[in-house]
Amino acid sequence: MNQFTRNVVAALLAVPLLASSALADTPPNVLVVAQNIDDIVAIDPAQAYEFTSSEIMANVYDRLVQYEAEDTTLLVGGLAESWETDPENKTITFTLRDGVSFHSGNPVRAEDVIFSFSRVVTLAKNPAFILTQLGWTPENIGEMITADGNTITIRYAGDYSPNFVLNVLAARPASIVDRELVMENETDGDLGNAWLNQNTAGSGAFTLDAYRPSELLRFAANADYYRGAPAMDSIIVRHVAEAATQQLLLQQGDVDIARNMTPEQIASLPDEGFEVGTYKQATVHFISYNLKVPELNNPALWEASRYLIDYDGLADTLLLGQMEKHQAFWPAGFPGALEETPFSYDPERAIQILEDADVELPITVELDVFNFAPFTDVAQSIQASFAEAGINFEITPGTTAGIITKYRAREHEAIMLYWGPDFNDPHSNAKAFAYNADNSDEAYISTTTWRNAWEVPEEMNERTMAALTEADPEVRNEMYLDLQRDVQQTAPFFIMFQGTLQIGMADNVEGYVHGASSDLVFYRLVEKD
Repeated sequence: MNQFTRNVVAALLAVPLLASSALADTPPNVLVVAQNIDDIVAIDPAQAYEFTSSEIMANVYDRLVQYEAEDTTLLVGGLAESWETDPENKTITFTLRDGVSFHSGNPVRAEDVIFSFSRVVTLAKNPAFILTQLGWTPENIGEMITADGNTITIRYAGDYSPNFVLNVLAARPASIVDRELVMENETDGDLGNAWLNQNTAGSGAFTLDAYRPSELLRFAANADYYRGAPAMDSIIVRHVAEAATQQLLLQQGDVDIARNMTPEQIASLPDEGFEVGTYKQATVHFISYNLKVPELNNPALWEASRYLIDYDGLADTLLLGQMEKHQAFWPAGFPGALEETPFSYDPERAIQILEDADVELPITVELDVFNFAPFTDVAQSIQASFAEAGINFEITPGTTAGIITKYRAREHEAIMLYWGPDFNDPHSNAKAFAYNADNSDEAYISTTTWRNAWEVPEEMNERTMAALTEADPEVRNEMYLDLQRDVQQTAPFFIMFQGTLQIGMADNVEGYVHGASSDLVFYRLVEKD
């Protein structure tokens, strides 16, 4: 970074945001982002579990395999240049790239990989379950991950597809940290946890050279990155909680990207000088019936309900810029996603289905809904359209915590919710929407099938687990497509939409990448012309 840029960056950091009208446009080799970043609790890869923290991981750390900026749907080699799978012996052997170094200058070694995975399992923080589902424990981790020179052999205990294991290893807790640097900063046996929550020890495209909670993140380009140096010398992410302030800063030229503007603010941006990026997100939105309520345990009612939602009308009006029509449990933007949308608003067809099945109507159903927009607005629209067929929803708004607690206890009747995957593998959602091996009240499991008391047909349970173990990636994706089609047609829930995000930016910004999840936000390809 040259001295002129340093001076401008210093000014950007020093001047209060509300006085920003006095600032010049952002420098050509610095990207300035306005974003609400007060969700950050931790930035140690072994502990980080928040959206903004995930974005830090994606830009500062590498993994053995990862989804990268060039194609966020394609799993590619990261620190591993190649790998060989052995499904029979449940092993994957990785060969590390030569010549890759951490930001400290220390070489990336097999020992760093073993240390990184071991510390996640040993610390047992929030995201550790993603790795421990491979059968790893503090007691056996030394046997499950071994090294010979620059090769690393990963063993797993479950009957899993190698592709599933690779997706687990592409998740944020599988980020590789610099063992020597971390252990130099260990305190009281914490494996460097306290230090890594204020600093980073990665090998990625950027270093995090400033972190002030609820104030800013500042990234500096890694000129020696093995994929090539980023075009931007620096990325500054300013904490700006108010959407209106973000819009003001963007229009004044004080920031290049505004991440949290409302759809109304996005629509009001001038045509000249600005662009709007629309990005599919990983959340799927649905309504479900609790089958512990006898009146709702009727497949004809489920089928008719799919035709009582004005998918297109809602997506084009109330939800414009916030959600798009999507009717399958795995979100678009990931391999194996079904993008067919076979259902449309057709109340006459719904009424005929109910009449043919002699469903006793009208019925009154309590519908739990989050007590904020757009959920309350969508609920009112659905209340009106379902009433046409004699299904009368009594809308019960509630806090997020209250509704989730009720849902987990199976005490709801109908509910409007959204669901997102824990990591980028279709099994993460297939288990939630297409698997329930024990429907008893005592067998709590964090899935929408169990919470809605849907006793999934045994053959569907078997197919879900078969897809988990299928070794051929293409065959596996086809299995998930078939599962999604069957859930579309037979489940007591109806997936309606997929979340979308609109981001305002200056029209000279190119190459910003925002995939379907916060793990897939990348700055490495950004340029400003």
